[in-house]
Amino acid sequence: MFAQKKIQKASEPEPFELEVAQAICDLEANSNDLKAELRELYIVGAKEVDVTGRKAVVIFVPFKLLKVVRKIQSRLVRELEKKFSGKHVVIIGNRRIMRKPSSGQRQPKQKRPRSRTLTAVHEAILEDLVHPTEIVGKHTRYRLDGSKMIKVYLDPKEAANVEYKVDTFATVYKKLTGKEIKFEFPVQESH
Repeated sequence: MFAQKKIQKASEPEPFELEVAQAICDLEANSNDLKAELRELYIVGAKEVDVTGRKAVVIFVPFKLLKVVRKIQSRLVRELEKKFSGKHVVIIGNRRIMRKPSSGQRQPKQKRPRSRTLTAVHEAILEDLVHPTEIVGKHTRYRLDGSKMIKVYLDPKEAANVEYKVDTFATVYKKLTGKEIKFEFPVQESH
């Protein structure tokens, strides 16, 4: 019953989304250190993505609550991964993409904000995906057949904590944006 309060969606929530909302409710009830932060937290959607041999849980939170979630993200993800045994959990902010105003369409009253462009939203999804880890570099590789491959270099200090999730990140990003991506950790040279 309380799970309904943890998910706010225009349409009827799917059973999997209710399951995720219930898990967050249980965490709020049982965890003393996360109770205050989880009280105002709610989700707007959840998906299950197949990643080579296992599944990943993608949780969408409203953009305005993303700052609150970032403070507790590592603990929250750890607890949710225990609840969904063996599944990786990823938390992403829900963002809107506005289309480019074209000549045939009625002109909008205000200019489209940069944060609502396709590129900006895809960049932000990438940032959310790897959150505790920082992105230190990025390359776009154009292949001979015309396809693109984005190589993202993550902070090598965090390699031990994130390396096992790299395949999950790539698959979830491909599912959400349709772009092919590869995560790497740059090797540091000692002088």
